[in-house]
Amino acid sequence: MTYYGSATTEDGLPRREERVEQAWARGAAPGFGTRIDPMAAALAAVRSELSDLRLRVPGVRGSAVGGVDGLLVTHDLPNGVEPHDLAALAATTFGLGRQTAVVLGQSPFRDATLRSEGGYFTVYAVNPSTLLAVLGDDGINVARLHLEARPAVARLAGHLP
Repeated sequence: MTYYGSATTEDGLPRREERVEQAWARGAAPGFGTRIDPMAAALAAVRSELSDLRLRVPGVRGSAVGGVDGLLVTHDLPNGVEPHDLAALAATTFGLGRQTAVVLGQSPFRDATLRSEGGYFTVYAVNPSTLLAVLGDDGINVARLHLEARPAVARLAGHLP
């Protein structure tokens, strides 16, 4: 590539300012030689939201973000809970909830909560292709979970494509 004009040095190479602009344009961090991965930044923000939800709502054991296809995006779950299984269960719950809402004329799906003897499992629709699954123990305040999770879902939607 040939550079002309005042943006080049005597030997025809781009000046530092020009190299910095080119580096930013292709997603590299000038001076570090590494690329800035926008998806990595988005996933870090999503993980932060999941962690914040666990800390804000007593009784939340963990959470995961997955697609409506059942594939895991990321999670904040304790050891012993398989995140891929949770993402698949969230997709199944979403499918059942979505179909129920359609048949009852109450579309679109927003969330579904399942209570079992050991606790709660709640699935929220983040956007048309992404779900948030939250595991809670038996003593969780479900109303508090909904109050905290719904704004978190809106923030997650802003972080995900």
